[in-house]
Amino acid sequence: MTAASSVDVVARLRAAGCVFAEDEARLLIEAAGATGAELDVLVARRTAGEPLEYLVGWAEFHGVRVGLTPGVFVPRQRTEFLVDEAVALARTRGAPPVALDLCCGSGALGLAFSNILAAEDISVTLAAADIEPAAVECARRNLAALDAPVYQGDLFAPLPAALRGRIDILLANTPYVPSELIARLPAEARDHEPRTALDGGPDGLDIFRRVVAGARDWLAPAGHLLVESGAAQARTATEILTEHGLRARVARSEEYYATVVIGTRPGVTSAR
Repeated sequence: MTAASSVDVVARLRAAGCVFAEDEARLLIEAAGATGAELDVLVARRTAGEPLEYLVGWAEFHGVRVGLTPGVFVPRQRTEFLVDEAVALARTRGAPPVALDLCCGSGALGLAFSNILAAEDISVTLAAADIEPAAVECARRNLAALDAPVYQGDLFAPLPAALRGRIDILLANTPYVPSELIARLPAEARDHEPRTALDGGPDGLDIFRRVVAGARDWLAPAGHLLVESGAAQARTATEILTEHGLRARVARSEEYYATVVIGTRPGVTSAR
């Protein structure tokens, strides 16, 4: 690809309002390879508002390239904070953790969580689940190297009974945008990502409530549920956790501009 072509791509992306036009141009040129026609198609799709991650086929999350396909939720950088909190809790378990990535999308959270702990010689038994067929297929590809099963269905419904009461770390990146605010999301999310991964109902906590209602039965003693939420939702979220018998706390990160609510099942961790 010539320098002139690169300059042209940057100009087209900048004209379309892409803030990081130079970085996006580099990634699109890389994805197109030596085919100028393919690059034209990719740039046209990007300037029309399609997510960059769909066009290049991956998203970077916690230092890992996570494979993505159209129609699958794009993992956000702020959610790396949830993974960091989960890793810190897993280190205290005293035994290799059993983890579940619920509402898993591409499987990015489970993948990053497992990779970080693997680098510390901590083996993770991971499973994942999502209601969207496209997400399940994508997650199965991303988690294949970990030999992690990915189940399709509504929240806990498709999980095997053998996991009940055994999950040490439950990662749940539930949708938490209030329904009336969906229209205000950037077009690339609103028009391209699955609504089921974005719309959290009237107050943004509908799916969260359902997850919490079932979590205690699936968590191991002293197991942890971690869910990302909006800052303004945290107080209500902790009340919901408490109502269902979980010890609740809130973790916040100014660096990531992220809020994570954590519910812990009472009990004592048992070595396996």
